[in-house]
Amino acid sequence: MGAMADATLAAGGEVHGIIPEFLNQVERGHHGLTSLEVVADMRTRKARMLEGSDAVIALPGGCGTFEELFEAMTLKRLGQFLGPILLINTNDYYRMLLEFLRHSVDHHFMNRTHLDMLQTVAEPEDAPAALGKATPWSSRTALETAAVQRRSR
Repeated sequence: MGAMADATLAAGGEVHGIIPEFLNQVERGHHGLTSLEVVADMRTRKARMLEGSDAVIALPGGCGTFEELFEAMTLKRLGQFLGPILLINTNDYYRMLLEFLRHSVDHHFMNRTHLDMLQTVAEPEDAPAALGKATPWSSRTALETAAVQRRSR
């Protein structure tokens, strides 16, 4: 995250960070950011990050990235976050996750429409164009597709 922040700042962009107090004591927040908000905990951090976001972009990452990604997907599915969700699939990093999501649809634990909530691009440079082509999502769409289609018996 630090390298991305540094590159954005070097290119003249703004970077707004949100860090929980306990991590700020261990890692110390990035001091060169446009702004840095210190919050009580991770739950507050995630909520604040989505509140101020027009889109969610997930670079390859670990459990924290997955947790934030799934929270954004869940909130989008329920119409509480409507922006695009974009996976930067460098070196096919998210291939198995995407296969697993299709598996969830095939086994009727997820609605096929929910796969449309995600977009993927191969490289970070492809993100701006993909965000510009994002499929619109509305609270109405979310509510109309919230239920998982059951198999006929």
